[in-house]
Amino acid sequence: MLPFFLLRYREFGVLISVLAIAGAFSALSPRFATVDTASSVLTITAEVGVVTIGVAFLMIAGEFDLSVGSIFAVSGTLLAYLVAMGVPEYAAAALVLSAAAAIGLANGLITIRTGIPSFIVTLGMAMFLRGLLYAATGGFPVSYKGEVLPVVFAERVGDFRVSGIWFLAVAMIFYLLLHRSVFGNWVYATGGNRHAAKAMGVEIERVKLVAFMLSALMAGLGGIMYVSRFKIVEPVVGLDLPLEAIAAAVIGGCSLMGGIGSIIGAALGAALVGMTRVGLVLVGAPAYWYITFIGIILIIAAVINTRLSRYA
Repeated sequence: MLPFFLLRYREFGVLISVLAIAGAFSALSPRFATVDTASSVLTITAEVGVVTIGVAFLMIAGEFDLSVGSIFAVSGTLLAYLVAMGVPEYAAAALVLSAAAAIGLANGLITIRTGIPSFIVTLGMAMFLRGLLYAATGGFPVSYKGEVLPVVFAERVGDFRVSGIWFLAVAMIFYLLLHRSVFGNWVYATGGNRHAAKAMGVEIERVKLVAFMLSALMAGLGGIMYVSRFKIVEPVVGLDLPLEAIAAAVIGGCSLMGGIGSIIGAALGAALVGMTRVGLVLVGAPAYWYITFIGIILIIAAVINTRLSRYA
């Protein structure tokens, strides 16, 4: 009875994938099953994970956001510029997060008011923001001179970084919002059947606007975490992030059609992405194999999720 009970949960598929990948890398490299490796995996997972959680939340509401990579890069660059201009770091971070949320609001308003698919709207926004970023930086990296935020977001506590705590906190907040609140029910209803949701009195436009803003906000937070760790941000950073985040969300059980998914699954999907990135380095695989490997895992995870849905 236990296996059939577990099959009811979409997270079970990604959990199997995480354990299988961890076992494979442990067998291929003795250095994989160490505390240092776990620290590296959690650090990468934290930055990709906060973005993935926001993207998954929006996908459950039935929309996509391909601009998160550009928001990620713009947020880190804007933070560096504001601090260089003498703006206090906490105030600069607040301004950056506000700007990210405003971009999400713009994505939502354009999508809702025009009826253009969010895939196209956010792709256009991504190109627009990336172009502005190249123009502002001249294509050169920007250094971050602050000292406070690197402690808040990237300081080491023992063998691990504080960013892992931020990731877990974000996952917990979104879990409660999606799975333990009325608004979470509205999100599932909006993504699952917008006409039925509207007939039940759900304000689907407001739900989608909030979801767009939260997705962009998490991308902004991820950008702040990134620049706090490296103290430099390049204009090309985050180019693959939208596809990584969507892949992690799908691996975690989110449906591309909306209305299905979970925060725990998305977090596990992000962990699998982080684990894969670190594991391939440890086994000596060329860097370009990373995207190939993620693509294979994505296809396998999608097949597993489809099978589990049928069993459930």
